[in-house]
Amino acid sequence: MLIHSSETAYHRQIDNFHTGEHLANARRQAEARGLDEVLIVDVDCHHYETDNLLPIIEYIEDPVLRQTALNMYQYKGANAVLFDQPGYQDVGGRVTRYMTRKGEAVQASGAQRDVMQAHRWMDAMSVDYACLFPTPMLFLGLHPQVEVEVNMARAYNRWMVEHVLAHNDRMRSMLYLPFNDPQASYEMVKRYAGTKGVIGFMVVSTRYKPIHHNDYMKTYRLLEETGLPISFHASYHWNDPLASLANRFITAHAVGFTFFNAVHCANWVVNGLPERFPRLKVIWIESGLAWIPWLMQRLDHDYRMRQSECPSLKRLPSEYMREMYYTSQPMEMVNNREALELTFKMIDAPTQLLYSSDYPHWDMDLPSVIWDLPFLSEQERRQILGGNAQRVFNLDVSSRFPAGQASAAPAMA
Repeated sequence: MLIHSSETAYHRQIDNFHTGEHLANARRQAEARGLDEVLIVDVDCHHYETDNLLPIIEYIEDPVLRQTALNMYQYKGANAVLFDQPGYQDVGGRVTRYMTRKGEAVQASGAQRDVMQAHRWMDAMSVDYACLFPTPMLFLGLHPQVEVEVNMARAYNRWMVEHVLAHNDRMRSMLYLPFNDPQASYEMVKRYAGTKGVIGFMVVSTRYKPIHHNDYMKTYRLLEETGLPISFHASYHWNDPLASLANRFITAHAVGFTFFNAVHCANWVVNGLPERFPRLKVIWIESGLAWIPWLMQRLDHDYRMRQSECPSLKRLPSEYMREMYYTSQPMEMVNNREALELTFKMIDAPTQLLYSSDYPHWDMDLPSVIWDLPFLSEQERRQILGGNAQRVFNLDVSSRFPAGQASAAPAMA
């Protein structure tokens, strides 16, 4: 049995900060299910880069934009730098922890504060490795100034690589691609492919850039050659023309986090990119699962009547989609469990689904949402919780499981 080194410190500190009750419950769940013996890789979790925005701004290469960002930070705060919108994600949900996170006491160890906070929740949830993403920067895809996205991406990625990934074995990241600038995205992959802790590259889906445009082809080819995945991380923007029709956040969130990934995925398939880049691993993140069967059926239906518009396809669109990868969160826990079971079957979940928590957001999912599914075998649960990610990202997990495998989990208490 592997002893998680930070558990002792975790138990000493768990009652000393405001999320203690939530993480204590998560810890009890993990222990009851024996999940410390199961490899768990969280493919989508977040930190708030705004907590470290000042040192990130110092990495902005353009001196004019750097000074502008410093001025905005001083007079208007972090959100103004990133062109953020009102923080509806922060309120009204089942878990609230955003605004008081700076008051959390962390044990002095010389480690990055973000890392200490991440280790705390990872130990509570029995997560072994986590892929860390920014949060407010997920709105940059609709920023009116392309150079702002490019410079912020360069600064953030450099900070992430030098201050977090270089010094921590449990943290990984798919680095942010400034997709509004195809050349800058290509250069980002060239610069960081092979860097410690970089397991792929991430595009924020909330943007109006056709992902099948020829300008991106060399980036896809480079990613395919390096063996690193490209991921499309869902987001929303209430000021988007479509989402702005919604008069409640619940509508903007439910539709916004699904729509862009669905459109980009359809364009990816219909334009034949799976045939052009057959070895490129593509991941769709944080848009849930319910949209996938819907899109599979719609595309297959139309494809049978209009194959002339998809001359490069050799199979049904759903067959290409079944070879892509999807993250589990937010997994729609509907009353009709048969719908979820059918979704798992349609996407070949035992090999294509990757667990993600989306911590610390209000709609996060614990590993138990996968472990407790009655229609999965224990081996399938293990694959979804960590085995698939280990394979997709070629992860060395020996620091947590020296034999490279997780031993059999004991029966749930």
